[in-house]
Amino acid sequence: MTRWLVRLFLGGVFVVAGVLKALDPARFADDVARYGLLPDALVNGVALALPWVELLAGALLIVGVWRQAAALVIAVLNAVFLVAVSVALARGLEVCGCFGGSVARKASVWTLVEDFVFLAAAIWLCHKERRQQ
Repeated sequence: MTRWLVRLFLGGVFVVAGVLKALDPARFADDVARYGLLPDALVNGVALALPWVELLAGALLIVGVWRQAAALVIAVLNAVFLVAVSVALARGLEVCGCFGGSVARKASVWTLVEDFVFLAAAIWLCHKERRQQ
């Protein structure tokens, strides 16, 4: 039961985040660019692809298909998000883009805590799914 609830919660967060970003890719591309971590040539591609990766991984967790792979993708994404948000905070940037442009939000220490919790949940799911096989 616990595993199902974690899959539902984590998958839901990533489905919502992916949908909100996919609804306004230009605004999300602006957020990606403001981090200053990618060459300009990659910004639009990342902004177009990332929401669909999040959406797919979240949906797979919810429906219970390829659970370990979906959890691994979400873990890797959260590790990247932790680095990106940490760099943004260290630089004093007021950027997040975590849930697309429709959610007015700036990166904060709370964002790091959320990403760490999501990372821990995804790693836990990876471990549980591997043990079940």
